[in-house]
Amino acid sequence: MRFFILILLAMSVSQLIIFDFSENASLDNWRIVDDVVMGGRSDGKFALNEEGHAEFYGDVSLENNGGFSSVRYQTESINIDGYSHYKIRLKGDGKVYQFRCKSSQNQRHSYIYEFETTGDWQTVTIGFDTMEATFRGRRLNIPNFDGDGVSEIAFLIGNKKEQSFKLLIDKIWVE
Repeated sequence: MRFFILILLAMSVSQLIIFDFSENASLDNWRIVDDVVMGGRSDGKFALNEEGHAEFYGDVSLENNGGFSSVRYQTESINIDGYSHYKIRLKGDGKVYQFRCKSSQNQRHSYIYEFETTGDWQTVTIGFDTMEATFRGRRLNIPNFDGDGVSEIAFLIGNKKEQSFKLLIDKIWVE
């Protein structure tokens, strides 16, 4: 029995929760950023549902050169040195999304990873070294995410088509 408890303790130390949604979670540091910042007409929303999961949902419009919706979480820098990947428990609608992060608040570029949702609950694993640096949709010629720290995470949908979307998010952590 002691051996089992030690294994459980070791497992809990090997992960760091970035955000765990529940019915009491505060969404104060989460904000929607849609293509309206450049004249588009997309309309994203972010809320907690009755089950305590975050819902990122809305409509992506291509009007006025639009085409994306995102939700971003900003926080004081979190030291994630020593970890190697993000894990996200989520349920999507079968569409492709991006998970994005920034090392610091003043960083202009983001590190991105695209993933496809299945329509069922799934855990997406994202190796830090697979997250490519981009700025306004263009790949930058700099190294991939090094995983030293994180001060912003985001989800974005922008698949070059008009569509409704819905992504449920349960928990985001690093291991």
